[in-house]
Amino acid sequence: MRSILSAAAAILLASTRSAAFAQAAVPAGLHVDRVVMLMRHGVRPPTKSPPMPAGTAAEAWPAWPVEPGYLTPHGADALRLLAAADRAAFIADGVLPRTGCGTMRIIADSDQRTIATAQTWGAALAPGCTLDIAHRPQDVGDPVFSPIDEGAVPFDAAQARAAVLDDIGPAGIVGEERRLRPVLSRIDAILCGAAKSACGVTREPSTLAPLKSGARPKLAGALDRASTVAQILLLEYADGKPMRAVGWGRATAADIGRASELHAVEFRLVARPQYVAARGLSGIGGLMRQAISDPRKDAPAITMLSGHDTNIANLGGLLDLHWRVPGLAADDPSPGGAILFERLADQQGRLYVRAVYRSQTLDQIRNLTPLGGAAKPYRSVMPIVGCSARGVRGLCTLAAFETLMNDRLVGQVG
Repeated sequence: MRSILSAAAAILLASTRSAAFAQAAVPAGLHVDRVVMLMRHGVRPPTKSPPMPAGTAAEAWPAWPVEPGYLTPHGADALRLLAAADRAAFIADGVLPRTGCGTMRIIADSDQRTIATAQTWGAALAPGCTLDIAHRPQDVGDPVFSPIDEGAVPFDAAQARAAVLDDIGPAGIVGEERRLRPVLSRIDAILCGAAKSACGVTREPSTLAPLKSGARPKLAGALDRASTVAQILLLEYADGKPMRAVGWGRATAADIGRASELHAVEFRLVARPQYVAARGLSGIGGLMRQAISDPRKDAPAITMLSGHDTNIANLGGLLDLHWRVPGLAADDPSPGGAILFERLADQQGRLYVRAVYRSQTLDQIRNLTPLGGAAKPYRSVMPIVGCSARGVRGLCTLAAFETLMNDRLVGQVG
């Protein structure tokens, strides 16, 4: 019976992927002439060691082959496979030549994982080409990727907090914690095993962290810590660790997928509200708008910005974009996942823009699945709310897209 159910689940998952890929086909009468993308870095370990306060877990956390926060060798291998699939797609679309290097621009945030992601992806996308990857010195803060943290954009922490509370609704954070109680309890079971006291993440109630001038809103308590644990478990699984090392052998793939909602909820609460998103995207959003609109004939056909899950969440919130990568919860940014703005042209030269989410599935990352034939990456068009062109809901004219971005971005940094 289990094998029959597994086969049925595999068929359903394959059909879901195929449907997502099919609906990303370019509309008739249009062709892609430019791509601008914001990509999350590849798989990394937790950003600090130990990754959680003492007593959170009953046992020692698994070891990693690189320093905290660095791109792992497995993560780099997954990015190479992803870049090969991107190369094939870009060649098919005509934005990358079959031979030669084409025209592209790559910009990375200053963390090792974002720089290494840009280098690894770029080398596999355009083998044999010399790519100039722009980035600040490693670990020097970049106001383009972190304008709020770097004080590069006006930011009222009290107004941001009010926007977060308004978006949460009348049930508040307490209501979110109540709704997610089964997932939180499962996280505690994975963390604690047989230990039942002085362990886990649910001992402190979920709240917004105390207001701090100029700082982005953050969660505190159970939801905050559980979101971090959920991401650690996902990264352990994505990095190909044996299941005995994923959550100390107590986590399943299904657990990883369910726990992913905790990470997505954190972003929905504190990164996607318009006030926060508009300011968090003041650098990246301005660059993406400029790159898609650049009228020069020799402007880069491909622009890639290598950033973080927070950047992806901000952009999703700015334009109300939604996606769901197989293996993860809705709107959870995947390692190596990207939001693409594709510029489309018709035969008369009129220009349009659509948004696409592109990612490997979680199991494709874990298993280092070559992407070709039936094993395609996830690609899903995300309608841009308020846009409609050529009878296609969510398709923007370039002029409408420029207006939308200009109206929503605040204090543009560039």
